[in-house]
Amino acid sequence: MSKHITSAISQNFGKFANKEFSKWFQKIVNNSYVKLMGLDMSEFHTPSSYKSLNALFTRKLKEDRKYSLDSEAFISPCDSLVSACGGLEADFSHQIKGMRYSSDELLGEHFSDDEKKVVHHGNFINFYLSPKDYHRYHIPTNLKVLRVVHIPGKLYPVNFPSLRKRLNLFIENERVVLMCENTSGKIFYMVLVGALNVGVMQVSFEPKIKTNADAIVSTVYDYDELYLNKGDDFGCFEMGSTIVILAEKGMLELEDLVGKDIKYGETIAKNV
Repeated sequence: MSKHITSAISQNFGKFANKEFSKWFQKIVNNSYVKLMGLDMSEFHTPSSYKSLNALFTRKLKEDRKYSLDSEAFISPCDSLVSACGGLEADFSHQIKGMRYSSDELLGEHFSDDEKKVVHHGNFINFYLSPKDYHRYHIPTNLKVLRVVHIPGKLYPVNFPSLRKRLNLFIENERVVLMCENTSGKIFYMVLVGALNVGVMQVSFEPKIKTNADAIVSTVYDYDELYLNKGDDFGCFEMGSTIVILAEKGMLELEDLVGKDIKYGETIAKNV
C-alpha cells in the first residue's frame, strides 16, 4: 500500500520539527512559533530552552495543575476547544454540528458488537487541540485500561474547515483507541485522532505503538492489570489534534461545553 500524501507531508514536517538547529537559529524558530501561534508560556520554560520545535510542541508543565480529587469529578484530559459534545443517537456521534458518524466505525473491528454497543445512547465529547495548545494528554478519572488498538490511517487536518467538509474524517484518520473501565465498572473509550503535520501520537505505557510509521494493519494490546490514576500524563500529540471520549450511558452527567475553551484538570462532568 502506497503512503497517503497526508502521511508523507507529516513525516517530512516531522523531520524539520525534530531537528536540533544551532542555538541562535533554534531560538528564532521557537520564538517565531510562539509569537505566530499565540502560545501562553506562563506555565512552561522559556521558548529558547527547547532544543527542537517538537520539544516545544510536546512541552511539559513546570508544575502540575490542581484538580479535584473527588471520585465524582471527571476532569478534562487536555487543553482544547470542545468542538462537539452531547448524547449519542444509538451509535451516531457528531464530528461537528450537522455532520455525524458511526461510533462503531470509529472504534473499529477489534472490539466486539457488545463492546461497542455499551456506549450506544451514551455521551460523547470531542476535544480539539490547536497548534497553540498544550499537547500532552492526561487521565480524566481513575481507571483500568482493558485494551488499546492502534488503527493506521490518513492524516487529514482536523480543524474546523476540514471537519465541515470531509465526512467521516475521524474514521479515515489514524487513531489510537483506549477501552477503559472506571472505578464503578462503567466502560468508556478515549480515541486519540491523528492529524496533518508530524502526526505522531505517543502512548507512554505502550511504547510499541508507532504512529505515522509504515504500519498498514491494526495492532491490538490487551491488559489484565493496567491501572492509571486521574491526572497521570500518558503521552502527547506531536502537533495539534483531537481526542474523542465515548462513555457508557449513565456514566457521566455532562454539561453543554460546545464552543468552550477548557484546560486540563478542569472538572467537565460528574461520574455517576
